[in-house]
Amino acid sequence: MASKALMKPTLNFKHGTLKNNEAQVQSHSFGQVCFPGKNGVSSSRKSVVVSVVTTKTASPATVVTVPVKTGSTVLLSPKWREIQGLNNWESLVEPLHPLLRNEIIRYGEFVAACYKAFDLDSNSKRYLNCKYGKKNMLKEVGMDDSGYEVTKYIYATPDVNIPIQNDAAPGRWIGYVAVSSDEVTKQLGRRDMLVTFRGTVTNHEWVANFMSSLTPARLDPLHDRPDVKVESGFLSLYTSEEAETKFGLESCRQQLLSEVSRLINKYKGEELSITLAGHSMGSALALLLAYDISELGLNKADDRRKIPVTVFSFGRPRVGNLSFKQRCEQLGVKVLRIVNVNDPITKLPGVLFNENFRGFIGGSRYEFPWFACSCYVHVGVELVLDFFNVQNPSCVHDLETYINLLKWPQRLGIQKEGFDWMNKARDLLTSAQSLNINLMPWKDVAINMVNMVQSQRT
Repeated sequence: MASKALMKPTLNFKHGTLKNNEAQVQSHSFGQVCFPGKNGVSSSRKSVVVSVVTTKTASPATVVTVPVKTGSTVLLSPKWREIQGLNNWESLVEPLHPLLRNEIIRYGEFVAACYKAFDLDSNSKRYLNCKYGKKNMLKEVGMDDSGYEVTKYIYATPDVNIPIQNDAAPGRWIGYVAVSSDEVTKQLGRRDMLVTFRGTVTNHEWVANFMSSLTPARLDPLHDRPDVKVESGFLSLYTSEEAETKFGLESCRQQLLSEVSRLINKYKGEELSITLAGHSMGSALALLLAYDISELGLNKADDRRKIPVTVFSFGRPRVGNLSFKQRCEQLGVKVLRIVNVNDPITKLPGVLFNENFRGFIGGSRYEFPWFACSCYVHVGVELVLDFFNVQNPSCVHDLETYINLLKWPQRLGIQKEGFDWMNKARDLLTSAQSLNINLMPWKDVAINMVNMVQSQRT
């Protein structure tokens, strides 16, 4: 982590140093690389760090959102497969390639649109749903020039029971499916089918997040694969149906697989890509969907070529075990995980038993036989950001902060209130106790999450 000493911004590159003349109260460093380990567990992990540590700020900085211009996608057309992870982003992450950076920002803004459009007004008729209709949603959130058309809204029904206000239905709007227009398709070099997911907001979702036991995914009816395990709460959000009414909501999974299959059939014969993007819990759902599509073989075109399946995840927690990671790699799922090194959510679940856990016997490293099935492991290539604000610790998990740092790595003062998930975790624990809900499966995880954030202050 960058030093908290007061100094002028310094850009530290691998083979030299460039000074920035702006007198600001923080440091920036680029090019800190974590090389892959030799044990094979983290063989696809590569990191480059962009750091921002805020120790003192006179006043909030004004940050103007500059959209990624579609003109930049003209250069993307011949290189789109590499940008989508064909070669696991080899030589594109370190240093961060401008085209890849633009694509990360672009997909991040599609995810941010979920938060902007999500209605949290308990007095609204659209409470816990999207504020806008599909045709106008992107326009209403300031993305009318994105070149994508929303084709379907996605809802999720977590299999947990907590009373909520206004007797609102358990199914919540979780994201949307969109497809690139003809014009943007020419610029991108392919027809892009995009699925985006927002992160955790409601109490049901917080509870589901903390159900941190591993359970077999069993998403392929023809191949059981009991060794491929994922976090039970994320799997519940992905597969649970709303059964309280006669015309109950289909599971998130059924909605997504149906729409993805429809779009693949509609654009049959075209060059296609499937891009999944999400933040926090949403990025976990994106990874589950990517695995599901690939495991079922839905991404196989008529000529038996595979349609590329790529995940851009922001602040993602761990989703599955080592067998899940290995199966994703075998299926060709490409995952770029953008993570803030100070974000505690990215260290959950599996705070202790994870990809970094090894035993030592007789002075040598030893991998326990139960490791592959019982330990959580991250999936994909890792792009590491390093930012922290002493005055606003909750910013470490804020999506807008992720995006703004990628846009302006030399700028200070992203002072966004964001969603205060640290206090939300405390409130949820208190309310759950008053409702006599069993806290044991996830209470310790929530406490650890809060403590990890607080520890960043010292």
